[in-house]
Amino acid sequence: MRRGVGVHGVRVVLIGGTSNVGKSTVGRAVAERLGFAYRSTDLLARHPGRPWRTPEREVPGHVAEHYASLTVDELITSVLAHYERLWPRIRTLIATHAAQDEAGAGLVLEGSALWPVRVAGLDVPHTAAVWLTADEAVLRARVRTGGRYEAATAEERALMDSFLARTERYQSLMVEALDELGLGCIDAGAGRTVAALVESVLDAVAEQGAADGS
Repeated sequence: MRRGVGVHGVRVVLIGGTSNVGKSTVGRAVAERLGFAYRSTDLLARHPGRPWRTPEREVPGHVAEHYASLTVDELITSVLAHYERLWPRIRTLIATHAAQDEAGAGLVLEGSALWPVRVAGLDVPHTAAVWLTADEAVLRARVRTGGRYEAATAEERALMDSFLARTERYQSLMVEALDELGLGCIDAGAGRTVAALVESVLDAVAEQGAADGS
């Protein structure tokens, strides 16, 4: 496939979903398949992210305080407000890539900031959107594996539990919004390979591109 030319003329593919659902992995694979550029909304502006240590990164104090001091409702309010502030930049990015001719680079953009109601309100041609979901048990296992939950201290586990509660609540609200809008989602849970998910995403993109007349 030529660089910049998507399925049925789609030049921007949006992949939404909650944290740890696999957006980055699937997004990169879809971008490689299409010859598109790949970006994450997380890189446009930071919000307190994953509150667990990695070999390369300690948990910043403000991130630990964020998850330790706020309730689930407050965490959701905070992150959704962040996404609302970020939306104008996201919309500009989408519109810029969608308006390019076939010689320009297409874009796969993934992130939790791709909230269904805002995406559904886009009036931008050559754009398709999908959302990934996973069972709560899958999300829990991924968070706990990533954070090495079994070896963590009680304080570290509490931060992970808070992050996970926000992650699950976000997905619940997202699915409600998708249902109200009549939009579907793709199960990215256990047992599905990246290759299979890429095919599901491309099938959805093709369907939307054909319907849009792109």
